[in-house]
Amino acid sequence: MTAVLRTQTGVLVEQVVRRFGDRVVLDHLDLLIDDDELVVLLGPSGCGKSTLLRLLAGLDKPDGGRIEVPAKRAIVFQGDRLLPWQRVLSNVTLGLRGSDANDRARNALAEVNLAGREKAWPKQLSGGEAQRVALARALVSEPELVLLDEPFAALDAITRLRMHDLVRALRRKHHASMLLVTHDVDEAIVLADRIVVMSNGRIGDAHTVHLSAAEREAGVAREELRAALLSDLGLASQH
Repeated sequence: MTAVLRTQTGVLVEQVVRRFGDRVVLDHLDLLIDDDELVVLLGPSGCGKSTLLRLLAGLDKPDGGRIEVPAKRAIVFQGDRLLPWQRVLSNVTLGLRGSDANDRARNALAEVNLAGREKAWPKQLSGGEAQRVALARALVSEPELVLLDEPFAALDAITRLRMHDLVRALRRKHHASMLLVTHDVDEAIVLADRIVVMSNGRIGDAHTVHLSAAEREAGVAREELRAALLSDLGLASQH
């Protein structure tokens, strides 16, 4: 039996199965995400992370199990997915209704430090700027759940660090639940309230992150968590 239900807050995934032909990608997977929690889903390429994210976004349907998600959801992909024939402001207002749509979009662009770029074309943006527009487009509708599918993977190291800072600031403002899919252990440590490790179509180990901002950058506790995550991923010998 398959069920995809709407809930006011948080996320519930219960015994979810997703198959592609004879291949079982999600195998009776369970996951909870609390209100205002940022969960990082960590795992190697091909383990089913993006499949789960697509199910939560409503872009795919499970073959079995139960999913409960908020009605208001937004997703940010690895690629910015901007419409090249629309200016920045129009990309952010895409799907918005109401006479205040442009004002809301301008406010969202200001939140991601792109005030004044409303009339730019996507081709005039750097990679980091384009991803910030994608974030603005995701947050402008005030979603209860934001899904991020490796949104910083194509960015250079310095831009990624700036995007991490931005995500933390936006979380404090919007209080949405977030699920970030990545294969980057260090990124997971920097951002997560809780890190869950996926393998063989299921959620395996989980780690609640009780580190200060400084401890997430360096220190014994960070290195212990990093070692535990590498062990969970079968990479314990890597440093």
